[in-house]
Amino acid sequence: MSDLNISKKSIHDIFSERGVNFLIPDYQRPYSWEQDECETLWEDLYTFAFPADRNFNPDKDEYFLGTIVTFKNDCEQNEVIDGQQRLVTLILLLRAFYAAMSDNKSKIKDLIAECIWYIDEDDNPDENRLKIESEVATDENITELKSIIKNGTATKGNKSLYSKNYRYFQKKIDGFKNDQPDDFSYFPKRILKNCIILPIEANSQNTALRIFTTLNDRGRPLSDSDIFKAQFYKFFKTQGKPAKDDFVRRWKKLEKICNDNFHPRRGTPADDLFMKYTYYLRAMSGTKSDTFSGLRVYYEKNNYEILKSEKTFEDLMELADFWNDVFNRNEERFSQRILKRFYVLNYSPYSLWENIVSIYFIGNRDEKNRLDEENFYKFLDKITAMLLMQAIAQPGVQSIRRPFFLEFQNILNGNELNFKFYRQNRTYFEYQLDSTKFSNTKPITRAMLVWWLFQNENQELPPLDTKLEIEHIYAKKRNEDEPLKDEEKIELLGNKILLEKRINIRASDYRFGDKKKYYLGKTGKKNDLPSFNLEILKLAETYKDFNESEIQERNKKIFSSFINYLIENNLIR
Repeated sequence: MSDLNISKKSIHDIFSERGVNFLIPDYQRPYSWEQDECETLWEDLYTFAFPADRNFNPDKDEYFLGTIVTFKNDCEQNEVIDGQQRLVTLILLLRAFYAAMSDNKSKIKDLIAECIWYIDEDDNPDENRLKIESEVATDENITELKSIIKNGTATKGNKSLYSKNYRYFQKKIDGFKNDQPDDFSYFPKRILKNCIILPIEANSQNTALRIFTTLNDRGRPLSDSDIFKAQFYKFFKTQGKPAKDDFVRRWKKLEKICNDNFHPRRGTPADDLFMKYTYYLRAMSGTKSDTFSGLRVYYEKNNYEILKSEKTFEDLMELADFWNDVFNRNEERFSQRILKRFYVLNYSPYSLWENIVSIYFIGNRDEKNRLDEENFYKFLDKITAMLLMQAIAQPGVQSIRRPFFLEFQNILNGNELNFKFYRQNRTYFEYQLDSTKFSNTKPITRAMLVWWLFQNENQELPPLDTKLEIEHIYAKKRNEDEPLKDEEKIELLGNKILLEKRINIRASDYRFGDKKKYYLGKTGKKNDLPSFNLEILKLAETYKDFNESEIQERNKKIFSSFINYLIENNLIR
């Protein structure tokens, strides 16, 4: 445990220690405590300081306020990894008590001053040197915090959480002072002396972050992108105030784009953007290894050298804009056939495809960040075929990573993808395809149905807000009453199709003859629209009923088309 320094301390001991000041670093998130949290803190502290039986023992009674996690940075400041919200709120509370004390010779007032400001050689508080500072890059209200601490006031015109919470504490203190004037001096004293925090000082930032992740079960831990933001901020800060301010503005835009478009299973949306960019960097470095130790480990090499670059940030901005246009179907940037390929890929069983496309985009864009239409379409078509084929031939994330890592240089340079070691024997793959159970819970089922949907070149994209569900053309409920000869055929792809949720719900349990009116939008109800799916419209217009033979025929047609699709993409031998 030599990496840690842990000792229980009172609030006064923590803040008043000479030579110690706390820094809320630039990568932290802005102050976020609302009045509810301040109310809870006030009520908890009041209940502790003035118990119902009025029996308070100043030598034994303690109230634990939690832990803070810090590490000593290069400037000998205690850089706060965890505890930012509590520390700032306590300073606001203490400053409100300080402002409410009229006696300048009060010993309690001196104790509070020691927690808020450095004390000079004449034992006076230096109001220009605070014991806690904030450099949070995206916090626009830091000046209000500094003004509150210096002047002891927060005008009604100030709308930040700092000001709102400070005014709340002022109101509570004024009420307490009026109601219990004899107890007034005891309250801040008991907070300072008997409220306890457990400071954990680590020997490095990484150690502190690991401790925070282990201990914290309430707050949201700092993400990799928070750390990376700080590195960018430091870099642009050296370029001057205009560059720094421009970075802060653009970072907010970057985070919004990420939050709107990326939904990773792990990490934050901004982390996901960095992961996409990491694939490009690894392709540039010529790596063929599919092992990866993590984002933070990758970027912290050589003291975060990658992030000390305007080009890196520009690349990230352009990459974010690219994906924003993808997910919002920017028709000025992408043709309909490109957007359809993206739609199919979006249902891929493997999210890896976004990282692969990111390599292609950065490596093959022109000076206007555009891609050659024909080459890009062929690329998307090839990776679609590979992803779907592997999901059937060798399902599993690891089985798909290796083939693409071997193609990094071809992807980066816009060359035709080879996959020569992963082509499938036709006879064996047909057997695997026939043997695959396309249950609704498998991602490959929906992916194959979306792929099949757009084999019709006239098929249009559904509206952006349309939720598609898997429809059993021969209803499962019907199969209970009129079972197929081979009941397993109910789950064949030939019996499944993608429908809008509104139609799927209404048509699900009926016989085909009754379903058709919902497919075609001919129920007689006002504003009843037909499905966007051209195939279901054709089936409804062509067939009186849809039985076992039709299921088999359609299943064979889908499989045959898929094999031909793989042959066209040179993936079958």
